[in-house]
Amino acid sequence: MNQQTNPFLGQRIEFHILQSFPVTCLNRDDVGAPKTAVVGGTQRARVSSQCWKRHVRVALHDMGLPQGTRTKLIANLIAAECTTQGATPEQATKCGQKIERIFIKTSEKPAGKGKKAKSDAEPEIETSSEQTDTLLFLSPTEVTKIANVMKEKGFDPDAVIKEKDAKKQAGELAKLLGTPKLDLTSDGIDIALFGRMVAQATTMNVEAAASFSHAISTHRVANEVEFFTALDDNKEEQGSAHMGSLEFNSATYYRYISLDLGQLWKNLAGSHVSEAVAAFTKALFVAVPAARQATMSGASPWDYARISVRTGQRLQVPFEKAVRPENGSILEPSIAALQAYLDKQKQLWGSLFGEQGVIEYGGDNGIDAVVAFINAHVPKDAQ
Repeated sequence: MNQQTNPFLGQRIEFHILQSFPVTCLNRDDVGAPKTAVVGGTQRARVSSQCWKRHVRVALHDMGLPQGTRTKLIANLIAAECTTQGATPEQATKCGQKIERIFIKTSEKPAGKGKKAKSDAEPEIETSSEQTDTLLFLSPTEVTKIANVMKEKGFDPDAVIKEKDAKKQAGELAKLLGTPKLDLTSDGIDIALFGRMVAQATTMNVEAAASFSHAISTHRVANEVEFFTALDDNKEEQGSAHMGSLEFNSATYYRYISLDLGQLWKNLAGSHVSEAVAAFTKALFVAVPAARQATMSGASPWDYARISVRTGQRLQVPFEKAVRPENGSILEPSIAALQAYLDKQKQLWGSLFGEQGVIEYGGDNGIDAVVAFINAHVPKDAQ
């Protein structure tokens, strides 16, 4: 679609969110401890962008919106749709495996030493195939389209994909699928928001409309350790049956999310943009990482947010200087620091700041007021 007709070209919505959590471990590292980062010379609590994006995707689905599937198990996905289209179990399996082999590479690795070869001093090495960590993001429409093409050829995958070279096979399938045109009513919004990269078939690539920073605490944080015991209901001896420890922290996080409206309009082929933005805003509001929620519940909503509609370069608050508590609160000085930084940058950027509207969540403005503000700046008639 011609970019010159894009009514949102160069326009973005920026979310600056402050959200406080008590005793939690929202996002764990490889040893189960809360993730951290050093910012401005002090250790901060951190929640990765991937973690929060995942839960925003789940929240969008919980709102009843269809969404794509991001998986290595493509064979199962295609086979299930082929079965729905009338394929036999054997045909469906072959179709699914054909597509999976195109996009999900396998690597050979030693499985262990086998019997000695008759003419060699070294033992034979047995190998086994193992899937790589590649994940493919497919929309429901694309899965259906692949199954339909298979059906037209009698569910003979070799009649659909005739090339022998894997890269050429990917290109052949990409041509059958055509340029991605996502529809909010049938494909969901997640691919349009979070993008897709397909190394084997670049025509399937979708540029992400949303970008997330890692959430960091506005203040210094040191992880703490909880020691716990568990008692046996049928105990025969005094004392605990199990002892353990878990790390946790508490923090006020700064979250930054930028939504490129022009890119979203392009990804959705100019349709349902206002509905998509409203759904995304609500998902940002309700999504909370799920780690250890059964034992360290983190069910805290936004405390404060400044949402602006702007043109020009993105602007994130670094919180390079760790906030110190004032009057027993970290949140209040965090709000003041965020407001002061953005106000100062607006003054310094002058005409390049490009602010078209701004609203603050908190006080008299709840999430409904924020959605109404966004809807006013992303009108349906612009689509």
